[in-house]
Amino acid sequence: MNRKQFLAAAAALPLTGLAVKLNSLNKFVDELNHTAKMPVLFLGHGSPMNAIEENEFVQGFRKISHEIEKPTAILVVSAHWETRGTFVTAMENPTTIHDFGGFPQALFDVQYPAPGSPELAQAVKEIVGSKEVHLDEKWGLDHGSWSVVKHLYPNADVPIIQMSIDYTQPASHHYALAKELTALRRKGVLIIGSGNIVHNLGLVSWKNLNTVGYAFDWAQTANEKMKEYINSGNHAPLIDFHKQGKEFQLAIPTPEHYIPMLYALALQEKNEELTIFNDAAVAGALTMTSFKIG
Repeated sequence: MNRKQFLAAAAALPLTGLAVKLNSLNKFVDELNHTAKMPVLFLGHGSPMNAIEENEFVQGFRKISHEIEKPTAILVVSAHWETRGTFVTAMENPTTIHDFGGFPQALFDVQYPAPGSPELAQAVKEIVGSKEVHLDEKWGLDHGSWSVVKHLYPNADVPIIQMSIDYTQPASHHYALAKELTALRRKGVLIIGSGNIVHNLGLVSWKNLNTVGYAFDWAQTANEKMKEYINSGNHAPLIDFHKQGKEFQLAIPTPEHYIPMLYALALQEKNEELTIFNDAAVAGALTMTSFKIG
């Protein structure tokens, strides 16, 4: 990549502190050859059992990985890492976190030994200008990350970091923060939001846990309305999800599984194609709806 291309790719960065941010990002990408823009993914991760089961959702994850260039690194915003403040994992070798209970031993035996990327973590810290990003040496990869990424890159040969969700901040904050990551897309970084747009465990029909397509009326209505906004590029109602009526309230009783979707949508650029896949409900109160931008 020549200097002109680099500067053009970084044009989306905020002007404040631009010289410092360009310097940090330049250090990270000195050895990268990417000039094309990487896609962005939102993955409905569903049950941790998707990590070891063979089903249509796993097949969907694999299929989408074959449609995109292999990234030089991955940044995941997972529903399962909430913090006060914003953190990114910055260790060389993140651990595989089994942050669940009551599942078969085979699931606990899964390891995803992908390397971390302290360099990418530092770049994220410095290109985000709206707030302080803290480097974390303790968290690792939770199941919102490894249970889906293992199907995209089963050889665990792509460096991966996670960015936490600051639970003290509103949806609008997360949407704005995500936009500051835009330049990473042109540096070979695949950004993934991992959660579920309809996610109400309190109302799950456990007897229909493995019944693909089973949805309560409110879940189906919420999912369809969300897809209308997603497909039309109308992000404002999705950011103000609290104001969208009873179906949205039931679909999003707590925001942690929904927020990663906003991180992905915020990175969509003008006239950029969006493709929905894995669009099915399970257990009445969950949807696996996923999408690819770009």
